[in-house]
Amino acid sequence: MPQGEGGGRPPVVFDDKQIAECEALAAVCTRTQIADYFGIHEDTLRAVAERQQEVFRALKKGKAKAVARIGQGVLSRALEGDNSASFFYLKCQGGWSEKIQIEADVETSVTLTLDGKTVDGKDLGW
Repeated sequence: MPQGEGGGRPPVVFDDKQIAECEALAAVCTRTQIADYFGIHEDTLRAVAERQQEVFRALKKGKAKAVARIGQGVLSRALEGDNSASFFYLKCQGGWSEKIQIEADVETSVTLTLDGKTVDGKDLGW
């Protein structure tokens, strides 16, 4: 496929088999790993996904299906009484957090001794 006057490489186009592979790989691989699998750069994979909406959809669908499967497993375990699964689910889906807020009022007292004389830090404005 010629590029015209500018030359360069022809654009990469995925066939139906490669699109199906994208969907399957998206469940377990990063975009970089998927690009490596096809022997292309991640930027090229992004360009293919922009040109071929079916590739873009396959990548999104594969990831979403995997998240749904794993999420269903976590939810099932949570409903069966698994506390770890319950907490994990609620942190991810329910907005729960393990942040601990600590407040403290601290007073300090400083006493200086110089040449045998003791000076309280309060006298110095400390």
